Amino acid sequence: MQEQMALLDSWSAAHGQLAMWLGLVILLSLSWLANFIVKHILLRSVFKLLGLQKSQCEQRGLDFSFISRLANVVPALVISTLIHKIPLLPTLLVQVVVNVTNAFVVLTIAMALSKLLTLVNSLYSRREDAKSKPIKGYIQLLKIVIYAVAVILMIAALFDRSPLILLSGLGAMAAVLMLIFQDTLLSLVASVQISSNDVIRVGDWVEMPQLNADGDVIDIALHTVKIQNWDRTITTIPTRRFMTDPFKNWRGMQQSGGRRIKRSLQLDQQSVRFLTTDEINRLKRFRLLKQYLDEKEAEIRDWNQQLAEQGQEPVNTRRITNLGTFRAYVLRYLQSHAGVHQGMIQMVRQLAPSADGLPLEIYCFTNTTAWVNYEGIQSDIFDHLLAILPEFGLQVYQHPSGMDMRSWQNALSAP
Repeated sequence: MQEQMALLDSWSAAHGQLAMWLGLVILLSLSWLANFIVKHILLRSVFKLLGLQKSQCEQRGLDFSFISRLANVVPALVISTLIHKIPLLPTLLVQVVVNVTNAFVVLTIAMALSKLLTLVNSLYSRREDAKSKPIKGYIQLLKIVIYAVAVILMIAALFDRSPLILLSGLGAMAAVLMLIFQDTLLSLVASVQISSNDVIRVGDWVEMPQLNADGDVIDIALHTVKIQNWDRTITTIPTRRFMTDPFKNWRGMQQSGGRRIKRSLQLDQQSVRFLTTDEINRLKRFRLLKQYLDEKEAEIRDWNQQLAEQGQEPVNTRRITNLGTFRAYVLRYLQSHAGVHQGMIQMVRQLAPSADGLPLEIYCFTNTTAWVNYEGIQSDIFDHLLAILPEFGLQVYQHPSGMDMRSWQNALSAP
């Protein structure tokens, strides 16, 4: 063996240029062979042992490319290790190649770790609690740290200097770095507060009018939160704005199982009056009102009997009004409606009268939070109430329209 090495050295000394080029060809061939063996033999064997197939991983949204990126380290290590064995290569060129390959190894490892963190985030997002505790912001922060360290190590490798020398100079650049990464630091603090306080989750309905955002949260990252509005546009909001600006999160409504209806009927105050005996008997035909009217009549009869002689005057007595009866009907109608949540508050109340009439507010909750179903239930309720109003002698107030003006003009011009 020693004799063969001696012969090889003597031949290299005699054919210097040829030996150098032949050595380069052999070195490149070995690096290519190492790359081929690792990627096409070892990696396939590893995937088979793990029971993984590339097509299945892609279908599941899993990216295992960090393994193939790590495989690129092998040919670089072959080159940096064997480049010294090639004769007649300039020392400076050898040093440059070694430094470049070392920097390439650092970059490859950093990119592989980045891919690995992406895979970790993909696997974590499949958990049930991933929406309430997203880690995408932390993953992005780790990537920034990895690439920052990689840049320092690459610069140290390229210039063949210790990375400690570069790190010692970072103390003087702290203020500059704070200024450069100001948004990142603020976003990091906001991400930690959002996650720890459970402020928003992926899938929450968020409303932020000052930024024209009203829709579902589809992504929470380190720097930005993406909201898909109801018109299918996407609004991108800096993460820190959710800790500094007011916004409304509808998660509580969605989790409660009921969505509030709070809408008023504007009644004409001139149509409010007492009911006659015949009208009361006619309203007793309503299934929802018979028991109420019987109880109300008994209560008023007992009250009026206590007035003795003063009860002879109608102005001193209590009487049933059409508005009060209508309020009782609306409340019982809500209590019997299949689309109204019976476990939540139900109320029918009068608000302060105004020039636009007397507001009669219906306050209740539907038994669904789905937008389309909610609007359908709300519309059905008010369709019925508007149509049933004339049965109580009540009228809806609205501003005069062109048709009203024409009717009045015709009435005035009639003989």
